[in-house]
Amino acid sequence: MLLLPADHRGLRERFAAEGYVPLPGLVPPDRLVPLRREIRRLESMAQHQERGARGAPHPMTTLGGRLIAEESELIPRVYHDPALIGLVRGISELDAVPVADPLERHVIDILHRHDDAHGEHTHGHPLALVVFSEAPGSARDGGLLQYAPRGTGLPAEDDEVAHRAHHRPGDAYLLRADTTAHQVTALRRTGLRRVALNFAYTTPDRQPAAR
Repeated sequence: MLLLPADHRGLRERFAAEGYVPLPGLVPPDRLVPLRREIRRLESMAQHQERGARGAPHPMTTLGGRLIAEESELIPRVYHDPALIGLVRGISELDAVPVADPLERHVIDILHRHDDAHGEHTHGHPLALVVFSEAPGSARDGGLLQYAPRGTGLPAEDDEVAHRAHHRPGDAYLLRADTTAHQVTALRRTGLRRVALNFAYTTPDRQPAAR
């Protein structure tokens, strides 16, 4: 289902330097159709959140890992794809493995209202592979990933030195999610959607027990 890059060398260098690397076109257009259909099917089960675990504002709609594991065959199959895990290992140079707890393996984040955003945060697991099924067509519309390589906090959203990335449907990125502070900027107008499937991977020494 995925179009995996064969050469990891340049990707490894950027990931080591920034804690982030883009993977454009990871899901080709024809293969994006069933993934988007599956996410749309699951979307009616999602819950809109106004605050994150630490109280940071991040209005968005989320669908958690346990429900995905129970209701979807496609998404867990992609998550456990040995070739995809090999890609994550090759870029990160970590012994990446699936997370044991289904609650934390994968989540779908959906921004679909004006001002929907995801506030600054890091993850408990070291690696996040994020795949886009829908995204704003222009960086001017918001929904951008903003990240701080190995930083403790992000600069202001309008700061010219901030690292920002715009992604299109079918694109993906790999993030060193436990040490790279990141957020998603707000959607700037109505009628936009940013739908991202977040796959978490860990290492054997940081594997929590399944709940």
